[in-house]
Amino acid sequence: MRKIIRIGTRDSELALWQAHTVERQLNALGYGTEIVAVKSTGDLILDVPLYELGITGIFTKTLDVAMIRGEVDIAVHSMKDVPTALPKGIVQAAVLERANVNDLLVHKGSTEFFTNPATIATGSLRRQAQWLNRYPHHNVTDLRGNVNTRLQKLKDNDWQGAIFAAAGLERINLLPENHMALEWMIPAPAQGAMVVVAMENDAYCREALAHLNHKPTEITTHIERQFLKKLEGGCTAPIGALATYIDEEIRFEGVLLSIDGTEKLHIEKVLHADSDHANFGNECAEEIQKNGGAELMEKIRNQLKK
Repeated sequence: MRKIIRIGTRDSELALWQAHTVERQLNALGYGTEIVAVKSTGDLILDVPLYELGITGIFTKTLDVAMIRGEVDIAVHSMKDVPTALPKGIVQAAVLERANVNDLLVHKGSTEFFTNPATIATGSLRRQAQWLNRYPHHNVTDLRGNVNTRLQKLKDNDWQGAIFAAAGLERINLLPENHMALEWMIPAPAQGAMVVVAMENDAYCREALAHLNHKPTEITTHIERQFLKKLEGGCTAPIGALATYIDEEIRFEGVLLSIDGTEKLHIEKVLHADSDHANFGNECAEEIQKNGGAELMEKIRNQLKK
């Protein structure tokens, strides 16, 4: 039985770009599709930092509900926004080939602020902690909203810069002239990757989406998200992770920091590409935990409860 696949997405410009990308790929394979856009809680509440809302997967929850209710068949997400544990009945059906993994700084032309006091904007604890670790003389302020909203807020405020995911700006052609790649900053697990989820019992959609899956990206993002899940334990924390295929190896780099950036635990490990990678992320996380990560995570949990 052929059916129209209803693609659920947030209604931001970037989210719609991602949904239309999946739609084009499915259409090219002969599948009929329809875009269904909804507004998420994360887009509606812009005056509170994400970690203070205490909701796991705030950008995905609305679409999860729509899928379970049968209002949409599949949903497209920035993979870094998706909780490591999916709701019951919903499964990962495809990971698309990864784009640029880097964070970048959008600034206002002058870069003298690097050596002077400055205010940098970001809504991410991970970016905040890594920035303060490198530039402890700076102040970090919260920045929320979709990509367009955040760029406008940077223009409207006297901040010296704001941090964005490169992939998001590149995908919708909003990369400003005044920017620099932060290649030293370890990205969020699965940053730059798009994931499509479906209902576990929907064999038609799962079979369709299997054609879109990019195996190397699926493997590296699995390692990164496994590292995150093992460390995090359901708590938002400043955690970065990146796994990459280089020659015949999978190279992993991970980091856990205190919220203020004063403490930093870092790991680099290499695995042969032919080795069993199923537990690699867990092994890296366990090494961090043994080297002070368990105590640091407990401190972070206590700070976020206040």
